[in-house]
Amino acid sequence: MTTPHTIAVLGLGRMGGAMATRLAARSWDAVGWTRSGRASGTIRTTGDPNEAVAKAGLVLLALFDGPACRQVLHDVRDSLRTDTIVLNTSTIAPAEAAKLARQFGPSYVHAPVLGSVPAAAAGTLEILAAADRDTLDRVRPILETLGTVRHADDAATAAALKLVANNSLAGAVLALRDSLRQADALGLPRTQVLDTLELGRLGGLVAGKRTFLTGRPDTTTASTVSTVSTATTATAEFTIGALAKDMALLAAASNTPLRSAAGLADTPADPEDDIAVAATAPAAEDAVLEPLRAYVRGHATGDPAHFRDAFLPTAHIEGIRDGAFVSWPLDEYCALFPGRPAPDEATRSRRIDAIDVHGTVATATMTLSHGADTFTDAFLLVHADDGWRIANKAYHRHS
Repeated sequence: MTTPHTIAVLGLGRMGGAMATRLAARSWDAVGWTRSGRASGTIRTTGDPNEAVAKAGLVLLALFDGPACRQVLHDVRDSLRTDTIVLNTSTIAPAEAAKLARQFGPSYVHAPVLGSVPAAAAGTLEILAAADRDTLDRVRPILETLGTVRHADDAATAAALKLVANNSLAGAVLALRDSLRQADALGLPRTQVLDTLELGRLGGLVAGKRTFLTGRPDTTTASTVSTVSTATTATAEFTIGALAKDMALLAAASNTPLRSAAGLADTPADPEDDIAVAATAPAAEDAVLEPLRAYVRGHATGDPAHFRDAFLPTAHIEGIRDGAFVSWPLDEYCALFPGRPAPDEATRSRRIDAIDVHGTVATATMTLSHGADTFTDAFLLVHADDGWRIANKAYHRHS
């Protein structure tokens, strides 16, 4: 069987538009359709997806998610020719990919891509393709116009590999965010910090996203709400919303905790912003940190008044002490402190390891090094009428 020449591209967003333009520029007969009705570039378009697929030997999907793929394929199913191949480049859940593969049989190719708009335009995408061998051979010239083909065992595997790859990207974005926050806390110039980061493991990300990273975040605080804007009008290549969607899919598919899913979903920025904007999101506002700092002052001074500032009156402090579980009400906990610093206070240290804010609740962890003992403290905080307070604390003692 021959390679299809007429290609219907359904979905002309950032990636679909770039792939359609690349195919048309390489003499493939490409016609596009987009659900929004908005399309840019030189690709020939139609307002009716059935018209787009009626004469196409290949239908390329570049849609946002699994429900969009199901809906569009349902709408055009009766217009597909018997020999039409469905090539799905969308990032969807493994179970969704497997279901579509069963539904369309040998005529279905699941081929999510690694790379963003510049790679699509240059034909340097990495393509994770899963299909019947004969079908894959038919579409290989089209795929190779877009990038390098890497075979996956089946549709679910291809979809899962794409999600895992995107998780590494999410991790890099969040690592960059941590680096920029620490640099801001140290008062370092953003340009100098980015120059230095380009020399290390995050260099490719920093270099590719420099346009989005050079503007300082503008933070507006109203109770627990923060917003981020950038000083650039550059077009997003891969959006925060899309990457957050992918991380939610991965967390659901693996049934395994995934910190990047929450880290991206809670980014105080427009979901249509480029993923690099997530790296410029401000750190937790001082109001959230203040009860934790009051808690630190309580340990440093031995003055229980600081703990009363830090905790809600109803709080409990819980953990294992001398082999037995304890649950102290705040008054009992405060009674443990003599009102003066520990004799070895000069050698003790404390640090806030992590804090995650979710609207009116937050979680935090802290490490306390007290002589021969190290404590890991886990906190639940709430935003009450008088501001942020610690609702409860649990701890683990390392000797």
